[in-house]
Amino acid sequence: MTDITAVGEILIDLTQSGANEQGIPQFTANPGGAPANLAVAAARLGAKTAFIGKVGKDSFGEFLRDTLAQNGVDVSGLSVDPVQHTTLAVVTVDPTGERHFSFYRDPSADVDLSPEDVPPEQLKNTRFLHFGSVSLTAEPARGATLYAARTAREHGAVVSYDPNYRASLWHDEQTAVERMLEPLPLVDVLKVSDEELPLLTGTEDLEEGTALLAEKGIALIFVTLGPNGVFYRFRGRTGHVPGVPCKVGDTNGAGDTFFGAALSQLAKLDGLDGLTVPELERIAAFANQAASITTSRHGAIPAMPTLEEVTGGC
Repeated sequence: MTDITAVGEILIDLTQSGANEQGIPQFTANPGGAPANLAVAAARLGAKTAFIGKVGKDSFGEFLRDTLAQNGVDVSGLSVDPVQHTTLAVVTVDPTGERHFSFYRDPSADVDLSPEDVPPEQLKNTRFLHFGSVSLTAEPARGATLYAARTAREHGAVVSYDPNYRASLWHDEQTAVERMLEPLPLVDVLKVSDEELPLLTGTEDLEEGTALLAEKGIALIFVTLGPNGVFYRFRGRTGHVPGVPCKVGDTNGAGDTFFGAALSQLAKLDGLDGLTVPELERIAAFANQAASITTSRHGAIPAMPTLEEVTGGC
């Protein structure tokens, strides 16, 4: 039995890492893609994880497969597209550490993931099935992602979802919001950022916004607040767990680390039925610590901490 199976995009983050003597920007090829990031984050923290997705038959694809495998992620569900190339995302970072994305993705291997590429046995033998919204932007990946979520849920898995909004991947905001809201009835655990909450609910109010989302039947909702930590709603109870200060390198992968850390702890429980508020707040504090360490470094997967680092502090 796998603790967490993630399905969706895996790609190369060409992340700005400085400039040469002539002032020409330099970029580092980091492994990325939110579901893949989460699978690695959880694996580094002791969870048994697997990834379902597609890469190109190229050196970047080989590098991504090797990266996941070296971090203990089961890659038996990672397909190779013989035609399309591995997806690229150019990530520039402003002076505050915030990221800006440009995608080279239409067409590309991750979008070409089809339901036939999804191994049904992996869906039947996982405690958690996780996905994000980037793989909902186009077919056939959208159909494959929703098929995975429905099938895993039918076999008793807890379904987690991160509707991470990337405006450049959608034709317009209205379409994005409609597609991002569509899977909510399948979802047990949801993570949104404080920027995505008003996009999906029409309000910045944490209590009101999470109440609207909970009406879809979602048991546990996290709203990440950057350095201010996380707000949660769990079956009618709400609260806030403060963040952990660290000097920021860049914020790439921080949300994926938070959610991967939280799921790595939740997967140790028997579903969500036995979860108490004190235990939830301990899990949120653990996840905040993991995310803080990631933001103190550069890159996404390369910056993710081990269990020893999280328990030891920044």
